[in-house]
Amino acid sequence: MMARVLVIGGYGNFGSYIAKALADEEAIQLLIGGRSAEKARAFATGLGTIHPAEAHAIDIDGDIPAALARIRPDIVIHTTGPFQTQDHRVARACVGQGCHYVDLADARDFVASIGTLDGSAREKDVLVVSGASSVPCLTAAVIDDYLPSFARLDSIDYGISAAQQTNRGLATTSAVLSYVGKPFTALRDGVMRTVYGWQDLHAEQYPQLGTRLFGDCDIPDLTLFPARYPGLRTQRFSAGHELAILHIGTWLLSWLVRFGLVRSLSDHAESLLRLALLFDRFGSSRSGFHMYLSGIGHDGTRRQERFFLIARSGHGPYIPCMPAILLARKLARREIAQRGAMPCLDLITLGEYLAALEGLDITVVRCGAAA
Repeated sequence: MMARVLVIGGYGNFGSYIAKALADEEAIQLLIGGRSAEKARAFATGLGTIHPAEAHAIDIDGDIPAALARIRPDIVIHTTGPFQTQDHRVARACVGQGCHYVDLADARDFVASIGTLDGSAREKDVLVVSGASSVPCLTAAVIDDYLPSFARLDSIDYGISAAQQTNRGLATTSAVLSYVGKPFTALRDGVMRTVYGWQDLHAEQYPQLGTRLFGDCDIPDLTLFPARYPGLRTQRFSAGHELAILHIGTWLLSWLVRFGLVRSLSDHAESLLRLALLFDRFGSSRSGFHMYLSGIGHDGTRRQERFFLIARSGHGPYIPCMPAILLARKLARREIAQRGAMPCLDLITLGEYLAALEGLDITVVRCGAAA
């Protein structure tokens, strides 16, 4: 029996990657949803799916329960951001309809509070998963893979460097700009301290990519990981532009927000996105992810592990999309018995994640050493 999988935002940046990846899945019939029925229809027609894809008009700001009753999905993948300005109304509607729900949210409070729907999801016998993306799914999977090699894990320092020549929409840009210059808390030396978005300017040396600049970013991990890894004393997540001039420009703008001269850069997302696109000719399609894990090894000496993902040929967006793709496949094939509402943790191993990336122009680099 086929599962009807509705991708909300299915013709958008991340939704289109997910739809294309699921197009040849025997157990899935794709339903492409978005505000424009015409755009959904055009995209669905060109997918070349095994089973005929359907197009549906659906607006997350509209009557979601009525739309789901009309469309009748078994699984919903919600890709339409920014999640920083949303509540759980789409997830609640999915629970009410009795269908599974997966989203790509990277908003800290949105993902961390998804457990409030756990009781109702269990009553309806559905799985509700938030943050099925690079954070916290990939990041936790990397930590869990390396954790047995540490007697004590003290710190994690990790980040994402985006390619300049990549598909990026207004929603993604708004999400990033929403916390630039804004205060949030992060674990530093055993204490939750206030840091500011896109500040703490620093550089990292990537294999194959060279030097990239980074600044602090607010993500769900900053709430979830101190409790998940209780021995952890320091946690830093950062992100950066490929081009130093754009990164430094964003860093300078962050001070305007921090000093209260600008309310939020997300208010100017459209104009800032247009400006950034002008620099595409100077960039590349290469992006990267890094994680440094430091602590004490089982021999009592300092230990550090370094993990990198290097994406070329514009394949970087498949990395944040892969958890939703894997969960859709598992749910359609009835390979997941778990029910309830939770962040995307303990559902996908690093081995599964990396195996799913095989065939793409993505390289894994591991560097381990005593520190």
